[in-house]
Amino acid sequence: MIEGACHCGAVRWTYRGDPDSATACNCTVCRRYAALWAYDFQDERIGVSGRTGCYVRGESIGFHFCPVCGVLAYWRALAAGPDGRRRIAVNLRLAEPRATAAIAVKRVDWLEGSGPLPSDGRCVAAFWV
Repeated sequence: MIEGACHCGAVRWTYRGDPDSATACNCTVCRRYAALWAYDFQDERIGVSGRTGCYVRGESIGFHFCPVCGVLAYWRALAAGPDGRRRIAVNLRLAEPRATAAIAVKRVDWLEGSGPLPSDGRCVAAFWV
């Protein structure tokens, strides 16, 4: 299990198991947050706790941050999908570096709209500096 917390510790998440990959997105929001996302569904592999503020983008997604220290913890779909599950992604930058260092990073280009980019072989550890 991987655990993450905002800087002050008021907002926390857990990811049960190991994610297959992390996503580095360059959309207009994610590039500003500089987050590395690990996806699943709320209350399946991902659990979250603590009071958050939320920035709602469009009609489908809310970005949750700590109202005390301001750190972005996760995004969550505003509604469940047709299968009744709610998509969520946690910001792997909130975990201890050793817990996530070897996770492969997938890059996606949603700024220009081209979608997934070819792998460059980097893992989360390459994004710490």
